[in-house]
Amino acid sequence: MEWIYLEAAIALALLIAIVWWTAAARHKPDRNGPPPARDNK
Repeated sequence: MEWIYLEAAIALALLIAIVWWTAAARHKPDRNGPPPARDNK
């Protein structure tokens, strides 16, 4: 029965790690040059 709690904790940790990884990658500046211009005219 205790393995259910362990499995839930591992799944929660994995979910948090995936969200943190994608959020951190989204906030990184582009090192290949300036960002493209965003002209919505």
